Amino acid sequence: MPIVINSLDYQLPDDPRVSLLDFIRDHAGLPGTKKGCDHGQCGACTVLLDGERINSCLALAVMHEGCEVITIEGIGGADQPSALQQAFVKHDGFQCGYCTPGQICSATAMLAEIAEGWPSDATDDVRSCPRLTDEEIRERMSGNLCRCGAYPNILAAIREVADAGQ
Repeated sequence: MPIVINSLDYQLPDDPRVSLLDFIRDHAGLPGTKKGCDHGQCGACTVLLDGERINSCLALAVMHEGCEVITIEGIGGADQPSALQQAFVKHDGFQCGYCTPGQICSATAMLAEIAEGWPSDATDDVRSCPRLTDEEIRERMSGNLCRCGAYPNILAAIREVADAGQ
């Protein structure tokens, strides 16, 4: 059974040691997902796996046979950018841009989590649907680091999309 990346089937490698990140970049030829720390600490490699965000550097490709992976290329491209991608550009939510693919993948999943009512450590009452406060966004995006410090702009981009209900 193949792995599905951005709606395309790929045969898994014979080598069981290949990380999902390396498979995406080297075997599937999708360079948007970045290798930052390669230790699961920076979030540059964040992708959506069956709708949930993961650090692809910590996952082995062979463990995800039959799963669906969405990378930054699957979220949108230059010809049809997603609402988050457009907001990141509008609010200058990047400087060097290295963390941006992971930030956008993570924010995409975060907005879905909020819509489904998933609480976080910043949620006041975990029995109720969380409110999307700036504190809530910061907590949920805390696994994605930006060396350039574009956090206020990233927050503004996410806030714009969340407030527009997209």
